[in-house]
Amino acid sequence: MIIRNFEPSDFEEVLEIESEAFSEHNPFLYMNFYEMNSEGFLVADYNGYIVGFVVGYKLSANEGRIFSLAVRDGFRSMGVGAKLMNAILPVFITKLLHYASLEVRISNIRAQHFYKRMDFIPCWIEHGYYSDGEDGIIMKKRLTPFTTAFLNNTDKSVFSGKKHSFRLRDYI
Repeated sequence: MIIRNFEPSDFEEVLEIESEAFSEHNPFLYMNFYEMNSEGFLVADYNGYIVGFVVGYKLSANEGRIFSLAVRDGFRSMGVGAKLMNAILPVFITKLLHYASLEVRISNIRAQHFYKRMDFIPCWIEHGYYSDGEDGIIMKKRLTPFTTAFLNNTDKSVFSGKKHSFRLRDYI
């Protein structure tokens, strides 16, 4: 499996994965992201078959946003999501962004655990974030001061940073 930049010919497969993974979807957003920010749109290619994708963009002067990360049914829990995340974060780092952020449904416990394993920490709740009224959890990961070590590829172990823990229910 390789992680590579999205190509327009991947569009149909990306939409299949997106509709499997999310209850809300807007296919036109993905082509817009590609046209505006092609370097932030990556796919996991398994022998010519797209098994996952990630879309990220520069949200502000110091923050990158993971808009969407999804893996095809049958390829989950096989490290595809981690490979995609580990490919998009250096895109943010090369733009000298300090943080990566994302939102996840409060009901999506599996995704929350995945993001915590990737060292994202829950920061706050966005009540009614989704169109069906479900709350979203905003999670963030600090990308610096480890940027230099990561870019130099000297010691990636420092990139994992310090573990943070708190009880989310204390903030709801």
